[in-house]
Amino acid sequence: MSTGAVAVVLGQTPNRFPGLDTIGTIFFILNLVLFVAITAVMITRFIMFPQKLSESLNHPIEGLFFGAAWVSVSLILNGTQAYGVPNCGPWLVEALRICFWMYCGAVMLVAIFQYYIFFQGERLQVKDAMPAWIFPMYPLLVVGPKAGALIQSQPQGAGYQMWAAAVMLQGLAWIVSIMIYAMYMQRLMTSELPSPPTRPGMYISVGPAGEFNTFHHGTKKQTVSRWCWSDLPLQAHIARPALTASLGYTAAGLIVLGIRAPSVLPFNAFGISEIPDGQIVRALGILAGSFVIMFSVWFFFVSSVAIIAGIKQMTFTLNWWAFVFPNAGLTLAGIQLGSAYSSPGINGVCSALTLFLVTMWLITAAFHIKAIWQGTLL
Repeated sequence: MSTGAVAVVLGQTPNRFPGLDTIGTIFFILNLVLFVAITAVMITRFIMFPQKLSESLNHPIEGLFFGAAWVSVSLILNGTQAYGVPNCGPWLVEALRICFWMYCGAVMLVAIFQYYIFFQGERLQVKDAMPAWIFPMYPLLVVGPKAGALIQSQPQGAGYQMWAAAVMLQGLAWIVSIMIYAMYMQRLMTSELPSPPTRPGMYISVGPAGEFNTFHHGTKKQTVSRWCWSDLPLQAHIARPALTASLGYTAAGLIVLGIRAPSVLPFNAFGISEIPDGQIVRALGILAGSFVIMFSVWFFFVSSVAIIAGIKQMTFTLNWWAFVFPNAGLTLAGIQLGSAYSSPGINGVCSALTLFLVTMWLITAAFHIKAIWQGTLL
């Protein structure tokens, strides 16, 4: 997700210079290669061990990542719009429209049935709330920004339908995330910060050391009285990030859908004849996005302070990739806000954030490769 997020940010960042599109294209192609390679490895695993598919989907930790994997698909569609449409014919525009509707249908089914699996098969406690609980709904949180990118090249009628669907699906995902936020904030008030090596995961949510009553590992159910995230199996250790990025992507979605409204909404879509409805929705979308984005900024600074406080004890974990993906959501929201307000100051901050994302991607990738080479990761 982080590689795709960087590609999308590079395609939209302000203050552009020659060669920036080339850098973005490299990240986009690399993201495609990584996605195909990882998907192929996972399919091979499930073919060799068919029982692992059911165990993975029903695992209370690992199963959550099935929903999160669809976010990578969304970022690929976003990148295709940014780097493919300007260099291809109208066939790609139509293909992206079809893919958009297929994506929306698929992730809606994921959100319904995966939550049903957990509602029916698990008995999780509110005091055990963790950010990964939002993962089945997460692909819907990025529908707004994706639709805002795609509809700019779509015919007006098709764009209007995509716009309306994006508003409704973004609303569903945001409401569910707010409910999980409430449970998670309650837990934060009574728990400690995560260990320093895993604190980058706080960029997605400020997740404290946790305790569970039960968890499944493989096909066995184990009972534990109290333990920390460092005691979890690998899947859970990766899972501590999950919520704050929803703030950035929701803000970005609200703003960009508001900006696109005048070009896709009929003049009298809501029965207001005096003023074009698209202009009213534009103003509401920008105000709503401006209202939400500061929540994301607050989490960003809280997480940064916690990371700096424990930086001397930090070692590499997969949580380091949270330096990139959630902050890409905040950056995209800032880019849309800067465009809406025509603010050189906001655009400058977004350019700095873009540089930060690319730098952290390079640093994290280097440490990741080093950890694999030394055998300290798995």
